[in-house]
Amino acid sequence: MLTLGSTPDNAAPPGGILVPVRTRDGCELRAVYWRASGRSGRGTVCLLQGRAEFIEKYYETVRDLLARGFGVVAFDWRGQGQSCRQVTDPRKGHVARFDDYRLDVQAVAESVLVPLMPEPYYCLAHSMGGCVALTGALDGWLPFSRIVTVAPMLSIRMVTWPAGASALARGLQALGLGRCFVPRLSRVMPFPTLLGLVGMVTGRRYIPHDPGASIATMPFPGNRLSRDPVRYARNAEAARDVGAGAVGDPTVAWLAAAFRAMARLRDPRVPARITVPTLILGAGADPVCGTAAAERFAAAMKSGDILVLPDARHEILHERDTIRQDFWAAFDAFVPGSPVPAARSERAVAAG
Repeated sequence: MLTLGSTPDNAAPPGGILVPVRTRDGCELRAVYWRASGRSGRGTVCLLQGRAEFIEKYYETVRDLLARGFGVVAFDWRGQGQSCRQVTDPRKGHVARFDDYRLDVQAVAESVLVPLMPEPYYCLAHSMGGCVALTGALDGWLPFSRIVTVAPMLSIRMVTWPAGASALARGLQALGLGRCFVPRLSRVMPFPTLLGLVGMVTGRRYIPHDPGASIATMPFPGNRLSRDPVRYARNAEAARDVGAGAVGDPTVAWLAAAFRAMARLRDPRVPARITVPTLILGAGADPVCGTAAAERFAAAMKSGDILVLPDARHEILHERDTIRQDFWAAFDAFVPGSPVPAARSERAVAAG
C-alpha cells in the first residue's frame, strides 16, 4: 500500500492525493498531486527528482510552489522511493536504461498531469531528473512548456576519469554484473589490484562501507549536498523514515546508462536543437555534478540560459535561505514566461 511519510520536522503538505501509476512496461510508480488553491491559473509544476531521492524530500519545495499558485505533481522514479524495483535488493539504485525513465514521465503525464491538472505544464528537475528532462526536450517527448533544471547531471565530478569509468561499467555489464552495486563500493571485485584499478578510475580510495546506505544519511561535516545543517538533518531523518526508499549506491547498469545519457547530451550539436525554453540553475560549489559542463551546454543553447549560484552545493533546493531566495527569484521571473534578467549567466553579466 502506497503511503506518504511524515516526520516531526517534515510533515506532508495538506491536500495531497496519492495515486498509483502504471507504466507501459508494467512498472507501478508512486505519484501524488496537489491542486492549486485559489484561481490564479498559473498551471502545474511537475517535480523530476534526482537519483536516490523520494517524494518526501520535496515537501518544502511543494509548499513553496503551492504558495505561488501552482498545482504540483510529484512521483518516484522506478528503482527508488516507493516505486517498483527491477532488482531483488530494494536498496540498489538500478535502472537498465535511461529510456525507461521516459516511460515513467509519460505514464505520469497520461494518468495524472493531463487528465487532472491545469495547463500550462512546467517541470522542475534536479540532477538526474535534469538529464532526463533535457533528453526528453531533445527527442520531443517532454510534456512541458518550460524547463527549470537544478544542477543537471551532464557530468559527474566524483569521477576523475570518465572514459575509463564508462568503459569499466560497460565491461562489467557485459559480464552479467549489471545488477551489482558499482564495484568501488561493493565486494564484486575483492582483490587489491582490481580495487586499485577502481580507485584510479573513480579518483577515490576504496573504503569498505554498506553500499545500501543512503547518501542522505551520511554525517553533515564534509557532505556534498548542502551547507544548511537544519535542512540536511531534516532530509536525513526523512531518508531514515522511508528506509529502502532512499536507496543506496547505484548499480553497474545504472552507471553505464548514465554515462551514455550524459555523453549524448555533451555532443556540441545537441543544445541548439532543444527548443523548449530552459533555465539552468548551476551550483557553484557542486562536488557531485559538473557546473562547467552545464555552463557550456547553456552557452550553446538557443532557448536557454544559466544562473550559477556561487556558494551552493549540489542540492540548491535544500540549501541555505539566501541561496534558495536567489533560486526562487530566478524561477519566478522565468516560469510565467516573462523575460529573465535575473537568469543571465555570470559571463553575460561580466560582459555587460
